[in-house]
Formats: sequence, C-alpha cells, structure tokens
Amino acid sequence: MTRRWWNRSARAPHHPIASDAGIVHGRELERGFRASADVVVVGSGASGMTVAAILAEAGLEVLVLEEGPYYRHQDIGRFTPTEALRRLFREAGMLTAIGVGQTPLISLTVGRAVGGSSLLTGGVCYRIPSRVHHEWVHELGLRELSEARLEAAYEEVERRIAVTEVPVSMRSRSTAKFVEGAEKMGISMSPLRRNTGHECEGNGRCNFGCPVGAKRSVDIAYLPSLLARGGRVVSDALVEQVIERDGRAVGVRGRLLGGPYGEASHAFEIEARAVVAACGTVHTPALLERAGLRSFALGRFLTLHPAARVVARFDDELRGWDGALQSCFADSLDDDGILFNSVYTAVSVLAASFPGVGPALHARARDLTHYGVFGTMVHDDAGGRLVSALGREPTLFYEMAPRDLGRLKKGMGILAEMALAAGAREVLLPVFGMAPLTTLADARRIATDPLDARRIECLAFHPLGSARMANDARRGVVDESGECFDAPGLFVVDGSILPTSIGVNSQVPIMAMATRLAWRLRDRLV
Repeated sequence: MTRRWWNRSARAPHHPIASDAGIVHGRELERGFRASADVVVVGSGASGMTVAAILAEAGLEVLVLEEGPYYRHQDIGRFTPTEALRRLFREAGMLTAIGVGQTPLISLTVGRAVGGSSLLTGGVCYRIPSRVHHEWVHELGLRELSEARLEAAYEEVERRIAVTEVPVSMRSRSTAKFVEGAEKMGISMSPLRRNTGHECEGNGRCNFGCPVGAKRSVDIAYLPSLLARGGRVVSDALVEQVIERDGRAVGVRGRLLGGPYGEASHAFEIEARAVVAACGTVHTPALLERAGLRSFALGRFLTLHPAARVVARFDDELRGWDGALQSCFADSLDDDGILFNSVYTAVSVLAASFPGVGPALHARARDLTHYGVFGTMVHDDAGGRLVSALGREPTLFYEMAPRDLGRLKKGMGILAEMALAAGAREVLLPVFGMAPLTTLADARRIATDPLDARRIECLAFHPLGSARMANDARRGVVDESGECFDAPGLFVVDGSILPTSIGVNSQVPIMAMATRLAWRLRDRLV
C-alpha cells in the first residue's frame, strides 16, 4: 500500500502537539489538496471512528473526513454548556423535525465535530432488545442481524468503551426521589450501564462534554488507535460528491470550511478503494442522493425515539446536578413501548425551560435546587422523512402515530404520579400553557384527556433508519454488508441503516453494527 495522502498543492498545517498528531485542521489550510487511501470515511462519529480504527488496525490506509472542527477532550471538558452548544452541536442545538398533523415540533441533538454525537450522549449503553433482533431475522429476513451474530461485536464495543453498571451511590437525589415514588407505585428501577468505566465523578453534564474525560466517547476510545496506526483525520472538510468510475464509487470531492463563518473554500479530492458513509441518519441520505442513488427507501422510514422530561418541585433540597447524569431506568412498560430513564441537565438549560416570565420565572429559578427531573421515551413507528433543501441542511418532517402520542402522554402521566407519590409539591409537564399538577387525579388524567400535541416540548436523541438495510433493493438502500445496492464500493455504516426503531438508546447498537460491517469490509480489502 502506498501512503500518499498529502501533496505539495496543500500547505502543511501548524505543528500539532503530540495528542493532535495525525489530525489536520482543515480551516487552517491555505490551499486544497488531492490524496489517496485504501478507505475514505466520511464522518467521525460513533460509527465512522469505529470503522476507521478497525480498518487501520488491520493495516489499511484510512483517511477520515469530518465536516465539523476538532477539539481535544480536555478543551471540551472546559466548555460551558452554551459554548458546547455553539461549538459541538449541529445548528447550535436548534436542529428540529417539523411536526406533521398532531405531532410536536421535535428538537434533535446531533453532533458536528470530530467524535460526532458520541461527544454529546449521556453515556447510556443498551443492546438492541431480543424481540427487535427476532423481528429483523424472522420478519425482514436479515439473518446477519441476529442477536447471536452480533454478540462478538457487542462484546468488542463494550470492552473498548468501558461499559459498566452505574452504582446506586452515583444516583443524584433528584433520581432518588423518582425511584422512591416508583417503588410506592410498584415500578422497579434498575441500574443503567454507561461508557464511563469507574472514573465518573458525577458532574452531571455529559451532554456538554465530560470535564474529567471519564466518558469514553470515540475520540477517547478509538481515535488514538487510528492515529497510532497511521490513520489521518481532516476536520472542517465538507464532502459534497462521491466520485464514480465504471459504475463504482472510487472516492469523494468536497471543500474545506474556513473563515470566521465556516464558509466553503478550498477544494479537495480523495481517491480510495472503498468509500464509507458515516454522516449519520440525518445527513447520509443527502450524500447518497448526490451519488445518484434513487432508492424509494432513501430518506424515508425515519424513526426518532421521541422523549420528554418531567420536572417536579420538592420541599427537600436536591441539587440534582450532583451525581451521574443518568443512572437508572424502568422498563416495566417496555411491551407498551415506553421506557423511563433518569436524567438531569445543565441548570441553565433547565431553568430556561421553566414556565413563566419575569418575576415568576425568577422565583422558580431561585428554587432550582429543589427541582428533580426524570425522562420518558417512546418506541416509535417510522414516521419521519428527510427532504434535501437549498442549503447544506436537510429538512426533517415527522408524523407521530396516534399510538405513539398516546404512549408519550401515558409516560408523562406516570412520571408525574411518581413525583407526587414521592412528595412533590408540584409537577411541571413539558406542555406549553399547562398549569402545574398538584394531585394524583391530575396526573392520571394526562393519558386520557385531549391534548394538542403541538404544545408538547418534545426531544429526540436517536434518529435511525433513513437508508435502511434490506436483503432486496426494492425494500432498502444497503445490503447486509452495508454496501449500497445501486453504488458498489459505497458503504453505509451509521444509524441510518438500522431497519426499524429499536426503542432504546442507540450508541452501542450503532457501534456494534459498525464493528460487524468493519470486520466484513476488512476481510474483503485485506
């Protein structure tokens, strides 16, 4: 293999410190460049970095292109929440899915930096439920996606990212209050598993970067191995086109993003034996469309795993930020598609979501130490679609199934009951204009009372399925090896290929799927 990725048409970057060796800051380059590699990976998040490291460890020459900037994890840990929003979140945290019909406007958390959304997760680690694997194998005919065949990949991922169970001692008092209420209602809570090893200090700000580097996001767990084996990462590199020759993908073209506003500037071109798309569920479809794919499934069948958080005020001082951001869960309503996860968030973000303005808002913010938070998520139908717009960002539309809206309301109502059973004075539901709940009767009516879905403050963190895997080109975009049916040599490895919603946090499922696909691609190329 010839190592030839940097030519004289490009000006060498600044001399990086040791930990940055192998990373090129594209915005600092004064010229474009041409390069070649065995594999070019577009995207550096949970899937892209996983695949890149595995292929580099096999001796292949790997080049990763990332649209966002690169920051060391030590620097990320020092960002304030608002700095993290500006620097690490796509659209500065304002990315949304437009609700169709009786559907809330849904806020989406997606990363845009080296490390992708893995920088922004709460660290929660679930495997795909057995019933979902069963559906993929027996109803969709995807035998390669059985639980048994993914076992080795699950184990590899969990080892590398140090998945451990969160001890009870790490639960915040906010979480403890909801656990108390759940126990009184006969709902069992179990410890969550997270990719923090035993190093978590309970700083409660995982979504904005861990200040001690305990969370093993891919920039910590995989990037060093990639760089140690000669892999390269170019940040600030927007891929705009897949190069095809004789009906096969053989590289990519794009432009570097520089200047004070990140405008596109110098062109680059990479030739490769294989092109790997790891742009994420939201952005991979646009790249595939520009590659000429016209699959009916492309950009359709999007699932979001809608979520809502419920806030309650207690007499006790809780200081809910003091403890693990997420530490326990309840899946007793899993058959009904409802999952409960403990959660907290940065106090500035939480306070901004309180109802009221002026003195009323100030009074609630002043009592912030007394508020507890818990979350609910819904295993949803594939109600979303992506449409390419005029700019770089696609437009997302999502229509929530009536069943899923009912599940969301039911989950919020049960959380309100938990809080009140634990002694909460009032419960604030994420419904614009709704008065605080103070009685169990109020909470129990939430599931059945009419409610305009467009008033619900809804969140989503796990978009999946916009370029789904299938064993037939008429039903999906990629085959069981991740290779596009209509573009040989072009592989997709991110969450967009998951064929259905999975009903749990998607970090480990995406990384396990990427690991399996990387092993298969490695065997083909080596």
